[in-house]
Amino acid sequence: MSATDWIGRSETAHDHLSHNLLKRIAATLGESVPAEGEAVAPLWQWCFFQDPLPESALGSDGHPARGGFLPPADNRNRMWAGGRIEFLHPLRAGEAATRVSTITQVEEKAGRTGVLLFVTVRHDYSQDGRLAIREEQDIVYREPTPPKTGSGDALAQGEWTETVEPTPTLLFRYSAATFNGHRIHYDYPYVTGTEGYAGLVVHGPLIATLNLRAFCRAHPDATLRRFSYRGVRPLIAPQPFEVGGRICAPGVAELWAGNAEGLAQTAQVHFE
Repeated sequence: MSATDWIGRSETAHDHLSHNLLKRIAATLGESVPAEGEAVAPLWQWCFFQDPLPESALGSDGHPARGGFLPPADNRNRMWAGGRIEFLHPLRAGEAATRVSTITQVEEKAGRTGVLLFVTVRHDYSQDGRLAIREEQDIVYREPTPPKTGSGDALAQGEWTETVEPTPTLLFRYSAATFNGHRIHYDYPYVTGTEGYAGLVVHGPLIATLNLRAFCRAHPDATLRRFSYRGVRPLIAPQPFEVGGRICAPGVAELWAGNAEGLAQTAQVHFE
């Protein structure tokens, strides 16, 4: 069975955007808890709709064993490479919601670090039968190679910036809130000895969440319409990093995250 045979595969997950889990997310990120019926903050949907598999159903990296919903991609390391999100209606706290996930593309490419397998998954989030968020998520499987340590691209001068200190506690709590068992975020002997990173890796989704939050703090009256982001290289805890951005056209902002070693994530926001 080839990897492309997974194209079109779909699964549906139901969840309740419960006050209890929202309290934990808010505590992890240092935010206020939305009251029942209020809008859930952007990108908090990533903390829901996780299938709580037993440890026996996980691979050696802590992810669900491959060959189920996603292609097997044996002997390769998995990374969340980026994605695109369209905000149609806010998800509301304290109410039921549904996510339908569909594999839309599987493609193998040769890169500088070896052969890469790219998988694109579309997620449609709905409440009360109404589509609220449409998302495309890019997952890449790479052959085990030394991870990229610097991008060589200096950070631009931002119109707004925030400094983030990615403590091991923050990484652990975000892993817990998203029920993400990937060991590169909390298991120091594994991430350094097996996958070759210099330390614990900051979650790509966490970087994107903090980046978009910084934009929303700088523009509290903006209405989000679309958000796209792409990972450039990993960020390693506990080294501080910066999130920031600038308006590049009416209704469009460029965002980035990185540190002295250069860019780690780039993003773009369309807003009204």
